[in-house]
Formats: sequence, C-alpha cells, structure tokens
Amino acid sequence: MSRISVLNPLNQESIGTVAKTEWETLDSYLQQASDLHKDKSQHLAAHERSAILVRCAQLMREEQDELALLIASEGGKPLKDAQVEVMRAIDGVELCVKELLHLRGEQIPMDLTAAGAGRLAFTYHEPIGPVLAISAFNHPLNLIVHQVAPAVAVGCPILVKPANDTPLSAQRFVQLLYQAGLDEQWCRFFLCDREYSERLVSDQRTAFLSFIGSAKVGWYLRSKLAPGARCALEHGGAAPVIVDESADFSSMIPLLCKGGFYHSGQVCVSVQRIFAHSSIAKQLAVSLAKQAEQLVVGDARDINTDCGPLIRPAECKRVGEWVDEARDSGAEILCGGQTLSETLYAPTVIFNPSKSLKVSQLEIFGPVVCVYSYDDIQDAFENANDVSYSFQASVFTNDLNVALTSQHKLEASAVMVNDHTAFRVDWMPFAGRKQSGYNVGGIAYTMHDMSEEKMVVIKLPDDRAK
Repeated sequence: MSRISVLNPLNQESIGTVAKTEWETLDSYLQQASDLHKDKSQHLAAHERSAILVRCAQLMREEQDELALLIASEGGKPLKDAQVEVMRAIDGVELCVKELLHLRGEQIPMDLTAAGAGRLAFTYHEPIGPVLAISAFNHPLNLIVHQVAPAVAVGCPILVKPANDTPLSAQRFVQLLYQAGLDEQWCRFFLCDREYSERLVSDQRTAFLSFIGSAKVGWYLRSKLAPGARCALEHGGAAPVIVDESADFSSMIPLLCKGGFYHSGQVCVSVQRIFAHSSIAKQLAVSLAKQAEQLVVGDARDINTDCGPLIRPAECKRVGEWVDEARDSGAEILCGGQTLSETLYAPTVIFNPSKSLKVSQLEIFGPVVCVYSYDDIQDAFENANDVSYSFQASVFTNDLNVALTSQHKLEASAVMVNDHTAFRVDWMPFAGRKQSGYNVGGIAYTMHDMSEEKMVVIKLPDDRAK
C-alpha cells in the first residue's frame, strides 16, 4: 500500500504519512454508505447525532492547541490564525446541533381550491444519501467541518477526501468523531489517486458532491456526476474593493492589509484588486505597502508570524512569475516582489498593473494586492466585474449613496461595506457566482442541501373533510 508524505511547507520536511486507499476499499465504503442510507432501521435519531457532535466539539476543545499546531505545521497557516480556525471549527460543529432545530417542514394549506379540500399536507426532511466531500488545503480543519459535520447532523453517510497536502487535520477530526461515538461506517476518511476520486464522483450511489478547490477541477467533476446527484462547488475569486474619496484611511488600511495578506493570500475571498479614486489611490497604495512591510514572514509555527509559506514551492514560483510579468509591463512594485525562500514570498503591493495581466485577471492565491486608480466610479465597477470569477466584494466609503450603488453594481454574492472581502462568519451564506462556485455554503445551507424535503398529503375521511 502506497503512502503520501505530508510535508511542512516551510522546509519540505515530512511531518507524517497517510496511506492511500485502493479502489476495492473505496467501493466497499460507498456500498456500505448506500446500504446504510437505504436501511432506515440503522439511521441515527436526531438526539443521537446531536450527542455525538456535542461530544466531538468538547474533544476538540480539549486538544485545541494540538489542532492549531497541526494546522500550522501541515498547512503553513500562522499559528495565531490557526488558533482562530480551531475555534471556528468547534463553533461550526456546535452550530450543526443548533441548526437541527430549524431543519423542519411546514404545513401546506390544501383547501385553497375545491380540488385540494379534504386533505391535510405537511413536509419534512430526509437525508439525501451518501455524500462525497473533496476539500482544499487552505483551511484544513474548518473546511472539513463545514463538509462533514452537516452530513453527520442530518444523517448522511459521508466519504471525505482532504487535500493531499493537508490530510492530517481532517484525519484527526474524523478520529474525534469516532471517539465521540460515531460508528466508522457513517464517516470514512481516505486519500486516493485522482482516477478513483472521479469514479466515486460519477458513481450512481453518490447522492451529493461537496467540492472545495479549483474551478477547473470542480466544474469538471460536476460534469461527471451521475443523473440525479446534487452538488455544491466552492472555488476561488479575485475579490474587488471599491474605495472612494470619503473613506476613512485610519480604519481602512489595517483591514485591507489583513484581508489581503491573511494566510499569505491563500484564501478564496482575499483582497486582491483595490480600485481607489485617483485623488487617493497612490496614497492608499503607499500606506498599504508600508503596513505590509511590517508583517512578519516566516515559520507558521511561531506565534509572532503574520505570513507563513505558500503551500508548495511551485506556487511560490508561480506567484513570482506573475509579479515579474507585472513589473516587466511597467507596473510599480511598492513593496515585496521577491522570493524569500523556496516557499516564502514577500507581501507585495502593485500599483496600476495593466488590466490584462494575470495579477488582474486571475486568482493570485498569494500575498499580492493590486491597487488601481479611477476617475469615474462607473469605470471602477466595470473593471471590478470584468473577470470570470465573482465571490465576495467590498466598498469603503462614508457616503451612503456610494455604498448603496456599489452593492447594486458589484457582481458578487456578498458585498461588505467598510470591511475587507475576506470577512465571514460560519452561519452566513457563502457562495460564488460565475466560475467561482455553485450552490450555497454555510452550515445551515449545507445541511439543507444534504437533505431532501418530502411532502405528505393525507386524504381525510369524509366526515373530517366537511
């Protein structure tokens, strides 16, 4: 049996190995999941599922320091941010329990016409069936919680494949679910070759695909789903920010810095493109660059580190090539613009790169923020929307008309006013438009997607129908 070596992205040292699962085992996992779903005598009652999740959250709380260090070690997320991720993950598990109170049906009035009279109708929710979850590296615990805990909450058996770069946090979470009382047959962790992942996606036994990762892979896998299977896709973006003359600099710059360089920009809604009025654009870019230069870049396991490594050397090289392309085209590099090690890249601010460059058109997924000047805010809206991705956006202004116009004009699933684009709490809807995704994430929304509403219509006896 082959094994995948998990590397610390800072120095490429192995911190563990995980065995790859062969098709025969995966096939048995999926068949078992399908059999579980069909045999309702084996389904867990809501109170049993709730108790498991409550115990799991407590177990996570007891080892939150170890979980944070694991996230920092395998994913390169700074320890201070990894600690926040662990707390979010614990909250997410507990939120699933709370949301079960709201996963309910409703009574449907039937006597609105003569044809429906004499009938009682109501709806309720059933688990959709076996779930296949494929996840990304950048939030190796919380993303898994967002995919797995809702499935457990609603009673769906689930097979979960984390990113090959960061499987240890996911593996530990599944182990904690087992410790909390969940039978292994309800949740299976695995790593495998890509061809086996595709076979699982296209298998008619898979009822729901939850995918977090690149748009290219996600949309391809969606095309492979068997008829009747549902899915939710969460991809990346190139988040735009609109800034007008009235914006408050003192509060804005720290927020933009955090939104752009959090986890070294390896976040699907990172601040990437800032469109500022020409009267303040250069000042904004210089101020942002000065703050970015103060960020501590280094070992993610050090509590003082602000920006850790990129996940792989190839990603660091790619980011460097994109920045070099912007530099060669005449854009002004106000800070950074250099590789610090095989996987460390300096936080970079670019002023007025061409709109046709990769840094302007594609998701950077690195510590790079571009600032563009505009004279007419309508041009800023057009340029902000002129990409294939549409996720979260933001506007900084003290003018209510600008705020309202921006939320209307920006092509985004969420528009933040006077906050950075990477803001999120785990109970809010979280979704991409265009190539950035399909369906809606967020604990409650995922639980709804992983269940199906069924209606019951009861024809009443004649004496009750009158």
